[in-house]
Amino acid sequence: MRDGLLELFQETYRELRPASPVPELKIEFFAFANVNNTIRLRNGKLLVRLSDLLEGAPDAVLRAIAHILLAKMYGRPIDAGQAARYRRYVASHDIVRKTHLVRQMRGRKRLRPARGHFYDLDGVFEQLNTRFFHGLLGRPRMSWSQTKTRRILGHYDPAHNAIVISRIFDHFSVPAYVLEYIVYHEMLHLKHPVRLRGSRRCVHSAEFQAEEKLFPHAAEANTFLKRL
Repeated sequence: MRDGLLELFQETYRELRPASPVPELKIEFFAFANVNNTIRLRNGKLLVRLSDLLEGAPDAVLRAIAHILLAKMYGRPIDAGQAARYRRYVASHDIVRKTHLVRQMRGRKRLRPARGHFYDLDGVFEQLNTRFFHGLLGRPRMSWSQTKTRRILGHYDPAHNAIVISRIFDHFSVPAYVLEYIVYHEMLHLKHPVRLRGSRRCVHSAEFQAEEKLFPHAAEANTFLKRL
């Protein structure tokens, strides 16, 4: 364990719970597939696992993590400054780059063929690329989801350079423009990567939203999606 990390967590615990004795703490850096941090209480002992991507983080960032984890553990309000400090660090270019590399090496991404029962995602991508992006976007790996999820209709995974679309759209009853709208949205994530504004990640920038409105059947597609 990194020098001083235990003392840092102990100090943070006393700040949040000054009237309670500090329990035994076990803290370790763990090879998660992402920037994950966990805390749990077992037999009166606090077990903390921090992403090994954070092993070189400044003490101020580790103190912010300790505050966030312990505040969540004991139902205390999370200080906005500490939360912002942590968000800025994990959204920095260096950590984002390392996270993508780690996810590629450790994370498992089970992708299905792009050709479904009714629609071919590779064909949809190429058609949209020509119509809206002058054919300039490099095609990522296209995949249908494992299940017919209604919660996540589609997502772009930059670590694996993959667009995954819910299998619920691979059906003859789904109009082509609805599937195209979903794929078009994910293609915009290729063109407009996530940006950091202050301490917050901007996923859908003004430019992103402006281009999304250019899709000819956006209103009809959204009406159809609301029925889902």
